[in-house]
Amino acid sequence: MVYIVMILLLLIVGPIGATAIDVGSTDHPLLAAATFWFVFFGGVRLFIAGVSQALNPAFTVNNILGQKDPNPGANHLAQELGYANIGLGVLGIVSPWLGWAPAGALAIGIFLLLAGIRHLAKRGKGAKEWFATATDLAFSVVLLVIFGFALASA
Repeated sequence: MVYIVMILLLLIVGPIGATAIDVGSTDHPLLAAATFWFVFFGGVRLFIAGVSQALNPAFTVNNILGQKDPNPGANHLAQELGYANIGLGVLGIVSPWLGWAPAGALAIGIFLLLAGIRHLAKRGKGAKEWFATATDLAFSVVLLVIFGFALASA
């Protein structure tokens, strides 16, 4: 339950709330504010997931991917996925502050889209993996649309 609440806060409540506050309290255009906050919160989500995977790869292997008796290399691969998540997460966290938010949206959007597609192809998903699949795909579409608008307005 904590996992689902955290994802909802980071992928819906946080970016929409921060965008609304930003637009309502500054003269920032909606696209600029949404790009900034969706990339930032996407980065926070990936960073937290990465730290969790790096420190406790068995959680991802057992609870997200549903592998109750994985091969010995599964934890190693989950840790490496964690390192990738940490790197993309840091990009997402810092890129808005450096003016690179569209690039962060593209990188994170592609990563989440491909991860979501890969999850879709897997049979026998549990509830947590279905949730991860749906949120990866939905958030990737948002980020890639934001990137498209940012690219068109550049």
